[in-house]
Amino acid sequence: MHSLRLQMDVPLVLIVASLLVIGLLAVYSSSWEFSLREYEDTSGVFLRQVGFVLLGSGVAVVLSMFDYHLYRKLAVPMMLATIGLLVLVIILNRNNDAEYSRTLFGASVQPSELAKLVAIIYLTVWLASKQAQLNSLSIGLVPMMVILGITAAIIMIQPDFSAAITVVLLGITLFFLAGSDLRQIILLVLIIALMGVLVYFISDTAQERINNFEIGLKTPTEAAYHVKRAFEAVIKGGLFGVGIGRGTTKYMGGLPVPWTDSIFAIVAEETGLIGASVLVLLFLAFIWRGTLIANRAPDLSGKLLAGGVTFWIGFEAILNIAGLLNLAPVAGNALPLISAGGSNMVATLAGIGILFNVARSDHRKQTDTEGRNYRAVVDLRGRNGGRRVSRRGRSAGRISQ
Repeated sequence: MHSLRLQMDVPLVLIVASLLVIGLLAVYSSSWEFSLREYEDTSGVFLRQVGFVLLGSGVAVVLSMFDYHLYRKLAVPMMLATIGLLVLVIILNRNNDAEYSRTLFGASVQPSELAKLVAIIYLTVWLASKQAQLNSLSIGLVPMMVILGITAAIIMIQPDFSAAITVVLLGITLFFLAGSDLRQIILLVLIIALMGVLVYFISDTAQERINNFEIGLKTPTEAAYHVKRAFEAVIKGGLFGVGIGRGTTKYMGGLPVPWTDSIFAIVAEETGLIGASVLVLLFLAFIWRGTLIANRAPDLSGKLLAGGVTFWIGFEAILNIAGLLNLAPVAGNALPLISAGGSNMVATLAGIGILFNVARSDHRKQTDTEGRNYRAVVDLRGRNGGRRVSRRGRSAGRISQ
């Protein structure tokens, strides 16, 4: 048991557990009225989310014990399978409503959520294998652009802009962490920026979201419906909130599906600025702990995996909250570990399981180092002690003579 505690990153466990508890409370509070109408049971959505949390936690435990170096053999098959699922989404859902255009198997699986984690694993393996050659344009930047371009383009066709943006930014982050030449990183950013401008001009959805963001900045009263309802919830909450379960913005005519993308607004309404600040601080603590684990990782693969997972979850949290407060265009992404949803919850907890594995590898490295140092000290003492006894013996012999 003591050995297990030494290998477990306790601060990270407490942070993740706190976020999950807050998330489950928020999901129940924001979904009970909908569950009563749809399932004739106030806990319908909540119990489903509990199941996803348990499933994701089980996956996290397994991956925390799975040596991350073994991903070298699995990265390519995982990436090919994920791209296959993304293509399948496009083929099967061509004529479906937008609400289900990103999902498979009756809207229960969203491959774009899995793609974020698989992209981290694949890029980690690829960058670690090419580390000595990354500064070569033909081996570093060009293949990187192809990998990111194919994955992001398929996701964007669905369309899932937030997932596509996340995958691209993950690529840039990992490319930087791998030690790539700064000129290549700047060139990569410029190319992606140009692609972003192109997407803006050819995509009505992108134009609408950015235009709504600009209008909301200039005239908050004319912001998009989603943002206005979120602002109302935050204002109603005040400093201490109206009380858990007592918010009104979640009811019909208020925030759409408040237990998913808009759940932060419900937390702010019911627990006030204090509760919302606690939630933000927990995410900042997660980013701090993940960054620490990445810095302490025993090798480049561990550093990239931990850094990628930390950036992914931290970025999605910031993007979700900023979108609701009109500090960024609404992206439509979930709030990690808080929003209801199976694919996002399981994928996020799987990533956290990998983060735990990197942390355990660092603990094992420290334990091995301490063990070697201890054995060396004991051995040195033994040798020195032997010499002292030997010298005394020789001196005694000379005196007796």
